[in-house]
Amino acid sequence: MKKEKLYFEFEELGQRLGVKIIKAQGDFAGGVCILKDETVIVVNKMKPIEHRLKILATSFLEYNLDDIYVIPVLRAYIEETRSLDL
Repeated sequence: MKKEKLYFEFEELGQRLGVKIIKAQGDFAGGVCILKDETVIVVNKMKPIEHRLKILATSFLEYNLDDIYVIPVLRAYIEETRSLDL
């Protein structure tokens, strides 16, 4: 699957979970944070797509995805990130 399509699937997953994904630029890596009492995922849009995908995958590890349909390639990508972070 193309990286841009994978990124789109992460955005779709965020919508289904009610998780806002904020794209911004600056001197930060990105990840899950709390903004005005709302949990959001911040992605640095100036970073390469590989970095943004890793941030999203790592961020979604914090959510229980067991009862939510996630396309197999996206679930595999998230699980692969889990094994790399160990």
